[in-house]
Amino acid sequence: MWTTVCVFSTWTLLFLTHVCAQSQRRQVFTCGGNITAESGVIGSQGYPGVYPPNTKCVWRITVPEGRVVVLSFRFIDLESDNLCRYDYVDVYGGHVSGQRLGRFCGTFKPGALVSMGNKMLLQMVSDANTAGSGFLAVFSAAHPHERGEQYCGGKLDKPSGSFKTPNWPERDYPAGVTCSWHIVAPRNQIIEVKFEKFDVERDNYCRYDHVSIFNGGEINDARRIGKYCGDSPPAPVFSDGNQLLIQFLSDLSLTADGFIGHYKFRPKKFPTTTLAPATTTQPVTTRPIPLKYSVALCQQKCKRRGTLENNYCSSNFVITGTVITAVMRGGSMYVTVSIINVYKEGNLVIQQAGKTMSTKIVILCKKCPFVRRGLNYIFMGQVDEDGRGKIAPQHFVMAFKAKNQKGLNVLKNKRC
Repeated sequence: MWTTVCVFSTWTLLFLTHVCAQSQRRQVFTCGGNITAESGVIGSQGYPGVYPPNTKCVWRITVPEGRVVVLSFRFIDLESDNLCRYDYVDVYGGHVSGQRLGRFCGTFKPGALVSMGNKMLLQMVSDANTAGSGFLAVFSAAHPHERGEQYCGGKLDKPSGSFKTPNWPERDYPAGVTCSWHIVAPRNQIIEVKFEKFDVERDNYCRYDHVSIFNGGEINDARRIGKYCGDSPPAPVFSDGNQLLIQFLSDLSLTADGFIGHYKFRPKKFPTTTLAPATTTQPVTTRPIPLKYSVALCQQKCKRRGTLENNYCSSNFVITGTVITAVMRGGSMYVTVSIINVYKEGNLVIQQAGKTMSTKIVILCKKCPFVRRGLNYIFMGQVDEDGRGKIAPQHFVMAFKAKNQKGLNVLKNKRC
């Protein structure tokens, strides 16, 4: 009996000693800081406890010269929002004027993020409301992929040229690399980009290895034209102005063949009287809608008419999707929609990068119906001769919710 008690007491003591040692080793995470090291761990203030409200924390990471910073989120739990407007973490590829590599919230973990140089900055912002456990991320110094004496990417300002992933075409692109090509044309010209070959790690949401193309010279989600992965070359891309930024990112896992793309400058010409023929090289999203038609149409009172059922058969196309870009031009709104489901395709032109599908839609009257970037909708409308979706006030558009799915599936099998 006495021996048993002694053994039990000894075991209890060892257990308590182990627990105390573990608690002493647990890292305490504070709000921001300057970190100079080859590797390390960063966590939100108080992690794994709930992070405090109304805070702004900044972490500045510096690794040895000649190396790049590779950051991976191990855990993330921040207030969820489609546009990450409330609580979020921003990651920048530099301390002062670095490009933003991404903004993150909710529980979605992105692939590895790689800086162009030896510095990276994280900024976490929280508002007064909902909170979570925050985030935990690890960083390390890595050797950049070199091509000659330069990192991949750079400024391209000749009238035409090419860009490609490191190692193309001899072998797969390397893991953990970021390439940014900044294409700059004269002020009176736009830029056309075409991919000749394309093979980037496939993922339904292009979360890991991917190519992003932005209007302008910086990474800005509001000006992103598209995000591409998989083995299908994206459709030709045209800039709105005289600058484009193309960013390629690979994480630290799977790789693939990569890609080669070509660009060239084109005159900035927009037809004003008649529509250009279907074979034109101008993007369909820049063609203005005839003015008289738009003005007369937009004088109608904006009110949704009918139901899903009685609009289905009269529509050329029926899709559900997320608005990823929405740009006002004249009296119309030009929208890019990331497709959730297609119920009726008609002659609608659908672009596909891997398993990600998107299409272009013109809302003839910019405020009727009014749509917001980042939200999901049901679109029912007509298709013009170029395969572009066209939505007028009399067409049917409404917010898409999961409960609508069953009714749409029934309509898909309906004979019109």
